[in-house]
Amino acid sequence: MSRPFRSVLYIPASKERALEKARELAADAIIFDLEDAVAPDEKVAARATLSRFLAEVDYGPRLRIVRINGFDTEWGRGDALHFGALAGVDAILVPKVDGPADLDAVAALTGKPLWAMLETAKGMLNAGAIAGHGRLEGMVMGTNDLAKELGSRFRADRMPLQPALGLCLLAAKAEGRVIVDGVYNAFKDEAGLRAECEQGRDMGFDGKTLVHPLQLPVANEIFAPSPDEVTLARRQIAAYAEARAAGQGVAVLDGKIVENLHVAGAEAVLAKAEAIAALAE
Repeated sequence: MSRPFRSVLYIPASKERALEKARELAADAIIFDLEDAVAPDEKVAARATLSRFLAEVDYGPRLRIVRINGFDTEWGRGDALHFGALAGVDAILVPKVDGPADLDAVAALTGKPLWAMLETAKGMLNAGAIAGHGRLEGMVMGTNDLAKELGSRFRADRMPLQPALGLCLLAAKAEGRVIVDGVYNAFKDEAGLRAECEQGRDMGFDGKTLVHPLQLPVANEIFAPSPDEVTLARRQIAAYAEARAAGQGVAVLDGKIVENLHVAGAEAVLAKAEAIAALAE
């Protein structure tokens, strides 16, 4: 992963004020949403509004992802053709991906990198094949739609969704894809958001999708290496290098074994910290 994806903020493509404000927000990536966030009678106008902003507004280092409407709607193909050819778009996010064929249909209309929304039961069962698609760059958990389809109830520990989250994580990691966690709906509940971000981070997600700018500071904090983690990573690398120089295969640091796999993890921590620092420059 060459860039951080701690915070991936949804912005409605029909809201000019939100589109304007987004260029000042500390989001690592923006999903410009033409699908769920836009009412049917606003779809066509939203396409024109978003096109204008992407052409005129500098969103800086933030990755610009456009979530198009599904191909089962009257707007999906037009969205893919239009934004798939627009210079200001970094990637196309395909909603409700059930399998690789859904990505194939969009890939035939654009050369842009593709992202997939994983939010259906079929998508969960086909996560490995979806992650292995040659044009796929990232995966986004659509936990709201998934919970609705499963008929599962909300729990703070998200136990009902754990099998699906785990399947998608395995698929993404096996193929080296970015994967970001689903949204936390109660945007004023900082404690709840923090707990869910910590859970997602500990599971292995690269970041979290967000529904409101108020959620950005928590996601950016939780999905970034802490100062203590950076310090430990440097100490692990140094200890292992010293052990190797002495002809040893492993090192001991703070009473714990440090092997080459720990060094690889430490190097990943430092690379992420450096990538985050570069965004702030």
